Amino acid sequence: MFTGLIENVGRVREVSKRSGSWRIVVEAGSMARKLRTGDSISVSGVCLTALDITRESLAADLAEETVAKTSLSRLAAGSAVNLELPMKSGSPLGGHIVQGHVDGVAVLTSLEKAGALDWRLKLELPAGLEKYVVDKGSIAVEGISLTVAAIHGRKVEIAVIPHTYSATNLHWAKKGDPLNIEVDVLAKYAEKREADSPSGVTKELLFTEGF
Repeated sequence: MFTGLIENVGRVREVSKRSGSWRIVVEAGSMARKLRTGDSISVSGVCLTALDITRESLAADLAEETVAKTSLSRLAAGSAVNLELPMKSGSPLGGHIVQGHVDGVAVLTSLEKAGALDWRLKLELPAGLEKYVVDKGSIAVEGISLTVAAIHGRKVEIAVIPHTYSATNLHWAKKGDPLNIEVDVLAKYAEKREADSPSGVTKELLFTEGF
């Protein structure tokens, strides 16, 4: 489990494509020294397994499903990726619960300055995900824990502070780019709970009550 607080921006050194599945090698700096073979790591919001670890790099295999259904399909040598290690038991949950299980790929429609310092990120969700997103709720974009500033149908706006912009791969993003999206898992549990046993508990109610 992750929190969506990005620890480092890595660079893809190599992409090897073989019959649908891929292997990537990522330059991760000192973060690589914290890993052991088989450990999980979030790469732009996708939970992957670290392999062939060196002092400053790691490899990871991408299943055909991962290539087909995440933004990692656009990776090439030199691509910037957001990196986060799993949350340790007992650590503060600074962002929100992020599983590293991508729900869909959104399209970046714009990323522009909003005032002197902040940025405004606008994206369009894939059909069906909008029901899990609420105003002022949490959403993971490329693995980054962010707060929804506004939502109009499938169009979502997010305020991005200067630190997030500079410390993640967002400042390389451009209009039309695919972005990994993971909605708040609590919204999905609320939906299932309501479907299994209608009780008046909705994702809107949970949000209002602080969940």
